[in-house]
Amino acid sequence: MLIHSASQLITLAGGPQRGHQLGQLGLLSNAAILIQGGKIVAVGDSDQLLAEHPDEPALDAGNRVVMPGFVDPHTHLIWAGDRAEEFEMRLEGKTYLEILAAGGGILSTVNATRQASLDTLIGESRPRMQSMLEHGTTTAEAKTGYGLETETELRMLEALLALDEQSPLQLAITFLGAHAIAPEYKDDPQSYTDHICKDMLPAVRDWWPENQELPFVDVFCETGAFDLTQSRQILARAAELGFPLKIHADEFDNLGGAALAAELGAVSADHLVATSHKDIKTLGKSDTVAVGLPGTPFGLAEEHYTPAKAILDAGGILALATDLNPGTAWCENMQFAIALACRYMGLTPAQAIAAATINAAAAIDLDDQVGSLEPGKQADLLVLNTPSYQHLGYRFGTNLVDTVIKKGEVVYQSHA
Repeated sequence: MLIHSASQLITLAGGPQRGHQLGQLGLLSNAAILIQGGKIVAVGDSDQLLAEHPDEPALDAGNRVVMPGFVDPHTHLIWAGDRAEEFEMRLEGKTYLEILAAGGGILSTVNATRQASLDTLIGESRPRMQSMLEHGTTTAEAKTGYGLETETELRMLEALLALDEQSPLQLAITFLGAHAIAPEYKDDPQSYTDHICKDMLPAVRDWWPENQELPFVDVFCETGAFDLTQSRQILARAAELGFPLKIHADEFDNLGGAALAAELGAVSADHLVATSHKDIKTLGKSDTVAVGLPGTPFGLAEEHYTPAKAILDAGGILALATDLNPGTAWCENMQFAIALACRYMGLTPAQAIAAATINAAAAIDLDDQVGSLEPGKQADLLVLNTPSYQHLGYRFGTNLVDTVIKKGEVVYQSHA
């Protein structure tokens, strides 16, 4: 396929963008992109590539933007049920503890997910994946974490592997047995931590298909979840078993999770709302990607967002994600994450686009395959219904994606 006549072709060539390099889009005007065998073969001037490949099946971009597919590097894609009633209670002034006492909070999703069959988990998650795809996400990370027991966590992993096989949307899978303290251990968090290390992690390692790369292991390092010592214990054990690492850190309190991620060589540290200046500097000197999740404070009506300027000043690699989840951010739309990042994190549209593509790909260790439009990379790209990239971030509440191409195949068209 030869996609031609793009008003702007966003290449994002050159790999992840650190610090104030963020936002170098590598724009080409009146551009074209040649795809063969699911890979990008050439990028360049439309007239030249059309002349060189007159017999190639063509797709006219119609003087619109062509760009890499979005990469969403932090989602809780798979769960059962919903928490709409809890949202209403929160708006009525109920506290988190009152909601918890009424059976709400993360444990209500845990209960529903534990009771759900494999088919139910797949069936409830598939429409969310389709929505992500239609809004331009071509690769996404997806976590377990609503089982908090070995049997349900393995069932969630099985569902994610099936969904990855069935959908054009490519998944990078994460085991998050350390999402919260399991209800059976609510009075003894250390025993649950030990259980994860001694039983759950080895069970996942033994169960995981040999022909698949091991999933990431993540931990929620936060007040009320796992403290810094427990987070270190879990991640160190995961590393011993060969798992790549991620961490939820500093969403509400600065416990030192970001610095721990940098020390252990985690692929990413996510949330980072309350991260100290010292820990931001540590993160900035590392290759651990800082992932901002602007949908979460928005969903909670909080005032504070990931301090993007401080992360960029420190030379950090900043990415964006939706944090798709049933409690605080049921949002499948990376375009909306970009709009929020422009308003509340102070990013320009160009910076937000780079954070949602090539840097987001680095946050799941796939930047050598996706996130930019360069020869040799996977042909994952979008045609937008706009002649300028600046409409991303500027507009919100409208899907600007016209066409989604995954591995060189058209998998969604808004006008089809």
